[in-house]
Amino acid sequence: MKVTSNDGTAIAYEKSGTGPALILVDGALCSRAFGPMAKVARLLAPQFTVFSYDRRGRGDSSDVQPYAREREVEDIAALIRVAGGSAHLVGLSSGAALALEAAAAGLGIKKVAAYEPPYVGSDSRAGARYEGQLKKLIAEGRRGAAVKYFMRDMVGVPPIFVVLMQLMFGVWKKLKAVAHTLPYDAAVMGDFTVPVSRLGTIRTPTLVMHGSKTDARLKKAAQAVAEAVPSAQHLALAGQTHNVSPEVLTRALLDFFRG
Repeated sequence: MKVTSNDGTAIAYEKSGTGPALILVDGALCSRAFGPMAKVARLLAPQFTVFSYDRRGRGDSSDVQPYAREREVEDIAALIRVAGGSAHLVGLSSGAALALEAAAAGLGIKKVAAYEPPYVGSDSRAGARYEGQLKKLIAEGRRGAAVKYFMRDMVGVPPIFVVLMQLMFGVWKKLKAVAHTLPYDAAVMGDFTVPVSRLGTIRTPTLVMHGSKTDARLKKAAQAVAEAVPSAQHLALAGQTHNVSPEVLTRALLDFFRG
């Protein structure tokens, strides 16, 4: 199924389950067909009508230019309309930051859950530098280099793991296929520092989570986001890293959304 966003972008989505509407927002490089959200959707479907979608430029969604973070918020607004005018929102990583942006925009969001939005910047110039370098690599047709730059220089993935991913041909091929959307995630993150003023406008009940074993910068970012959003709940998931277990995440989501 597809819904048309304000600028004409066709957003591909699927829904499963029964109950209150809930929209899943992927992080960088992920889509309905690749990443952790497919399993999260299956685990939540007994309790919710789950909407999984391909963010613009990924999977079966189209990609109208020019890109702007506001266009992705409009994509979520289009999905909320399809869902009946209101929905819960769950976002992972940069998708968590996008979900928070949607809440700050005043969309019809009942509750929003954000797992490890990567506001890890300390240099206000870093965001523009990241986005610029990603755009340069993509323009040169160096998709693999863009993925490596994102993983090593921006996310801090150990080099050995990046090498191992390249040896996983099917996985690396999928990552390169959506490498052109990496500048979009950089744009969503802005300068990668917590947008305190904007988050302070959120009136939607909010849960901000991080793993107890995740990078210290991500823990600090989650705490700062929870402090910025009025009355937000803050939760550390025991034993988890940025690559969160769908089962552990789902238990926390059920407690929050049904509470």
